[in-house]
Amino acid sequence: MSLATTGELVTRAAAAHSAVAAFNIITLEHVEAVIAGAESAAAPVVLQVSENAVRFRYGRLLPLARAAVTAAERAAVPVALHLDHVQSDELLRQAPGAGFSSVMFDAARLPYAENLAATRTAADWAHGQGMWIEAELGEIGGKDGRAPLDAHAPGARTDPGEARAFVADTGVDALAVAVGSAHAMTRRTATLDHGLLERLSAALPVPLVLHGSSGVPDDGLVRAVARGITKVNVGTALNAAMTRAIRDFLAAHPEAVDSRKYLGVGREAMAREVARIIGVLGAGRSSPTAPANPS
Repeated sequence: MSLATTGELVTRAAAAHSAVAAFNIITLEHVEAVIAGAESAAAPVVLQVSENAVRFRYGRLLPLARAAVTAAERAAVPVALHLDHVQSDELLRQAPGAGFSSVMFDAARLPYAENLAATRTAADWAHGQGMWIEAELGEIGGKDGRAPLDAHAPGARTDPGEARAFVADTGVDALAVAVGSAHAMTRRTATLDHGLLERLSAALPVPLVLHGSSGVPDDGLVRAVARGITKVNVGTALNAAMTRAIRDFLAAHPEAVDSRKYLGVGREAMAREVARIIGVLGAGRSSPTAPANPS
């Protein structure tokens, strides 16, 4: 199957009042697990490479990107590539040539006016390359080891009026909103502000994106999709599944040295978690975004 674009997958999900799952990948095992899980659920999926993942791979985007493109082109379901949480202008400009159809440009750390100006420049460039662009307003805490913001701290939540102006002035195609989730949560204890999410959905003409979804309980994800979330980002949940499986395997087989054995167990655990999350989001076999006869 040919490589899909993030824009078309999100647009179809929005029309179906559903959400497309977007999983952050770090290794080839992540790539294979996400695609296997999506195929099991007969649903489209987005593979995301973050700037942090590129840094982990010695600052080189192409090796992981090329592997992801090759695997996506052989998948039985639509798969798109998305470059996530990009702050580097140099990395942003590598995206089109590496197979990415979309990018999340992250200037949310900046004051509002600077965020707007930087995002507008990035959006103009991305659209000139035919790319779909996501931005963030408000602060979804927990990234790079930072603690989540207090619920009442300035900037901890996305303001609907400010968000409407931000989208109009930047021209972005989607907006990641701060409604109570946080990155890197290993416990599913986040409580989303569903009232705020409803107001944001009513105020904005673009799809809404939920970051930090690994910390949100299943019922919270279901309610978020019902209130307008159209793209759900997941990263930590896959790493946790992989790590648990490998720890259990090595505890039971302390003599093991063949990395294929424990990496295979970890890959299978991630694939199961991918299929489970897609099922929670309602993007499984009954979804109109899924192919009619996946092979």
